[in-house]
Amino acid sequence: MQAIDTLLRQAVESGAVAGVAAVAGNAAGVLYEGAAGLRSAAGGEAMTVDTVGWIASMTKAITSVAALQQVEAGRLTLDGPIADVLPELADRQVLEGFSEAGEPMLRPARGAITLRQLLTHTSGFSYPMWNADIGRYMQLKGIPGVASRKLRALELPLVADPGTAWHYGIGIDWAGRAVEAVTGLRLGEVIEERITGPLGMRDTGFRPGSAQRARLSAMHSRGADGRLAPIPFPIPEEQEFDMGGGGLYGTAPDYLRFCRMVLNGGALDGARILDPGTVAELGRNQMGELLVGPMATAQAAVSHDAEFFPGQRKRWSLAFMLNEEAHPEGGRAAGSMAWAGLGNTYYWIDPMHDRCGVLLTQSFPFADPRVLDLLAAFERAVYAG
Repeated sequence: MQAIDTLLRQAVESGAVAGVAAVAGNAAGVLYEGAAGLRSAAGGEAMTVDTVGWIASMTKAITSVAALQQVEAGRLTLDGPIADVLPELADRQVLEGFSEAGEPMLRPARGAITLRQLLTHTSGFSYPMWNADIGRYMQLKGIPGVASRKLRALELPLVADPGTAWHYGIGIDWAGRAVEAVTGLRLGEVIEERITGPLGMRDTGFRPGSAQRARLSAMHSRGADGRLAPIPFPIPEEQEFDMGGGGLYGTAPDYLRFCRMVLNGGALDGARILDPGTVAELGRNQMGELLVGPMATAQAAVSHDAEFFPGQRKRWSLAFMLNEEAHPEGGRAAGSMAWAGLGNTYYWIDPMHDRCGVLLTQSFPFADPRVLDLLAAFERAVYAG
């Protein structure tokens, strides 16, 4: 697919990205691999297909699969109170705003949080990047961001009663904690033993080793002049918990193997990760009449306003966002699965057309319009090819 090679090169030349790796495949194998640009806009190593990046919220689908494995094993249930295995979630309160004196106004949540709600972002948890009240609460209480990997970062109130609204937040981090509670292992150990190891995702983990750090891309920030510049983005050396909602580092080819596992009904190259019935649920709405809504930014340096397929109805399965209409410009079918990572990493899985793709860049703010244009063009080229 020489057209994609040209597309990636032009994205670098235009300044849309400093470096980019892109891969596409189907159930049977890899259809395309390519990269362009540099790992750092400051110069140095070329971006290669096996460049390692922070895949951020692309971690969520992997953690969700780890939780569903425990559902299959009978150690977790989708609709029982998650407080049965995580007692600290038994008495969550809902943040309703702030008093005139600036104090948080809290009330007991109505209803118990379930694993299904954690996995579908309907538990009531939110992120400060898209909820100013949560950011204000964290500042008042001295609660660090979840990227700190400190357990105190999870001590947040809800912003809605469980099961009543879609709010993007730390629910999957709590799902990861539930996996740890029923296995007695760190989440990273469970994922390596039961997902990334069997799938041959050798470069994916919460703590990149020396071989992965040698291929690590710099993180970038787009300035007011539109240029990308590398920024400090250290990997926390001490991690009190494995951040199931966004802590993994990996490569585009590794993640493509995960996507291809889904296309193959839960197995890849002889390794079965999920039962076919569970995989079928990954492509079905699991949030009832609720809808995935737009994410209005509360931290412009971190994210633009973000919404995929604006104006279309979108749902959430047990691991992925589902678009209910086909891509309007030629691409994924209705019912395809997808999501992204905060550093402008993206993927989609289209069972109807037997296609999947992964795009890895490393920059803030999230939902960069120039990177989204590249993603759309890449997707069109994959289907055209």
